[in-house]
Amino acid sequence: MHEISLVRNIFKTLEEAFPGQLGNISNISMRVGLLSNVQPILMQNAFAAVKQDEQDCRASLCIEVLPIIIYCVSCNKNTEVHNFKFFCSCGSPSRKIVQGEELLISRVEFFDSDMTRVRKQEDT
Repeated sequence: MHEISLVRNIFKTLEEAFPGQLGNISNISMRVGLLSNVQPILMQNAFAAVKQDEQDCRASLCIEVLPIIIYCVSCNKNTEVHNFKFFCSCGSPSRKIVQGEELLISRVEFFDSDMTRVRKQEDT
């Protein structure tokens, strides 16, 4: 299960980006493309397991699954891929992936000093 190593890397990235603030993070939002080879439920399970090792961490993980979008040079438009069939609605095949390979931390929310409100850091 490679999700464990991915979650460990997420914690490492957050610790590097926000030194000493891991315990103040309330929520981590991620964007995960369908082609990223990541299963959201396995990522959630891995997050829960790794979080137990991180004594200070009280964060939750929110995952947004992004569909596959391709660009068609024939009709000059973007089309969502269904059932992994990389064809535009005009019928032309396309290999130009616009969206769907992402594995990004999109937002990090922090507890304020009173531990109730949150402040946000977008697109980490």
